[in-house]
Amino acid sequence: MASYFFDSSALVRLYHPESGSAKVQGLFGEPGRRVAISRLTVVEMRSALATKGRMGSLGGAAEAAVLARFKADIASGAIEVFAVTDFNYRQAEQLIDRHGRQYRSRALDSLQLAVALDLLDQRVIEQFVASDQVLGDVAAREGLSVLNPERP
Repeated sequence: MASYFFDSSALVRLYHPESGSAKVQGLFGEPGRRVAISRLTVVEMRSALATKGRMGSLGGAAEAAVLARFKADIASGAIEVFAVTDFNYRQAEQLIDRHGRQYRSRALDSLQLAVALDLLDQRVIEQFVASDQVLGDVAAREGLSVLNPERP
């Protein structure tokens, strides 16, 4: 059974057609797969959908429908939401200390990565799924198996 941690940069592709959407849909279609996200992803998804609505790529009714589908996926257990803990905040600080000068390590990306690393240590996930190339590079440097749905 495959188990994935999705960053919002990849998860949004399940709900809105973009480059990499077919790959994300394929992952979600795998029998017995497990999908984990952080509580932060719930907030980031709302922000991403609002941005798409503001920019005109997602109409008001469509935006509401997509948000409802996302909430339903969480409620049904298709997506598991994990809390962001104090430990994760400390780990994110350390990630920025290690990678912030060489990479564009943003605070929220580092927090997402910290949650993923914590879940990897707990054997909850096996792969980190992100469309953000910089985040994926840092995740790989930290020992995560990274899948970018925009790459073959």
